[in-house]
Amino acid sequence: MASASASYSFTISVLFLLYLHLSCFINNLNANHTNASGHNHHKHQHTQNPPLNSRLDMAFLGLQAWKQVIYSDPNNFTSNWVGPSVCNYTGVFCAPSLDDPKVTVVAGIDLNFADLAGFLPNEIGLLSDLAVLHLSNNRFCGILPKSFTNLTLLYELDLSNNRFVGPFPLVVFSLPLLKYLDLRYNEFEGPLPPQLFNNTIDAIFVNNNRFISTIPPNLGKISASVLVFANNKFGGCLPESIVNFADTLEELVLINTSLSGCLPQQLGFLYKLRVLDVSFNNIVGPIPYSLSGLSHLEQLNLGHNMMSGTVPVGVCELPNLANFTFSYNFFCEEEGICKNLTSKRIVFDDRRNCLPEKPLQRSEKECKAKLEHPVDCSELCCVVGSNNNNVSAAGSVAVPPAAAAMPVSAPLLAPSHP
Repeated sequence: MASASASYSFTISVLFLLYLHLSCFINNLNANHTNASGHNHHKHQHTQNPPLNSRLDMAFLGLQAWKQVIYSDPNNFTSNWVGPSVCNYTGVFCAPSLDDPKVTVVAGIDLNFADLAGFLPNEIGLLSDLAVLHLSNNRFCGILPKSFTNLTLLYELDLSNNRFVGPFPLVVFSLPLLKYLDLRYNEFEGPLPPQLFNNTIDAIFVNNNRFISTIPPNLGKISASVLVFANNKFGGCLPESIVNFADTLEELVLINTSLSGCLPQQLGFLYKLRVLDVSFNNIVGPIPYSLSGLSHLEQLNLGHNMMSGTVPVGVCELPNLANFTFSYNFFCEEEGICKNLTSKRIVFDDRRNCLPEKPLQRSEKECKAKLEHPVDCSELCCVVGSNNNNVSAAGSVAVPPAAAAMPVSAPLLAPSHP
């Protein structure tokens, strides 16, 4: 999962910067063709430090202010952040401006794995031409300054693996071009804002923070293809309105988020889904048979819940399924080919269920106690409001709530951008 997101981020960054350079190249060709007769001896102007460039001057002020509040730089990453030639700074990338290809601007900053400690000053807002900001795997702390609203061209923001704190940074919703948002492995806390479920961001990673919230019962339209919310204390049910994500969603990762209730049949309408992981939760009831329609699904993880019933043959016959985990539940029957997934070369884990004649299953006593009280998902509905400390008043919770304790989940792998 981490390598996939790293590859996605790197690919988007490269394509975006190539677009900037290609636009400049085409414009320069047109200009040279038009003026060829009068400017045959025109000398090439060096773009590293063009004269009278107010936008690079502002970037210089912003970067110098930032350097002043970087308190630890053990690898001397910013040692050459000296003088006005900001395009020569380590980790700083310049490109032609979108609105005027003749003007060079600071279009990207990549400080991934620099092991820097400090915070983001208000002057970062002076870097108003930034399209890419990568700060993964550092020791930056504090909150995001309000001046982030000036970064209106920002396309990709990666703050993962740092020590940022405070509530969800609402300032990101003022960035109209933002498509990639990575906040994982920080110390953000509190509820998730409703805007997170109704925006145009393509990939959202908020896993491994301290968020305490619920998934809103009425989800709006979203254009995200990747949603990773794992290892936060959300609680409540996965709402039927998840169907609103059907046209775009390809990866949904909700590991260890305190989800309860039954999985809605509407999950089967997410026809583009390739990865579905709801492991380490308190989910009950059967596997929705509608999942049999997810023809693109490659990875399905239902492990470490309290689900029961039959493992449906329609799921096991999905044409692209490569990994199917349903261990540590209470399934009592496998249909058809589900009994022999090895024959389909599917990597599977069916341990600790109630499957007859299968090894490493639960005891007869455990299974009998669970199966004597079957779950009726039509009666187990999600209602607004709860006294549960882990959910907000505006959220939803399964009634009756799941009884098992939350298992401890291994954290998702940390991202590793190039």
